[in-house]
Amino acid sequence: MLVKFEIYKDGKFWCARGIGEDIFTQGKTMDELMKNIGEAVLLHFDEDVADHEPIKIITISETEVGRFAKASSS
Repeated sequence: MLVKFEIYKDGKFWCARGIGEDIFTQGKTMDELMKNIGEAVLLHFDEDVADHEPIKIITISETEVGRFAKASSS
């Protein structure tokens, strides 16, 4: 089984929304969020986990890119 999540920053929390699944979780840090995603998936698919079906998680995250400084030539 493959579970996909969209990850984004909403103010001061990192949020994860399941794509095609009714799962949502958040965390103050990315590490906390990843831990919470794992726990949420295990709870959501409790019966599948009991049947020993392997679950893989894919995350898609937003990244903000700032302006790059131009190099000056001498």
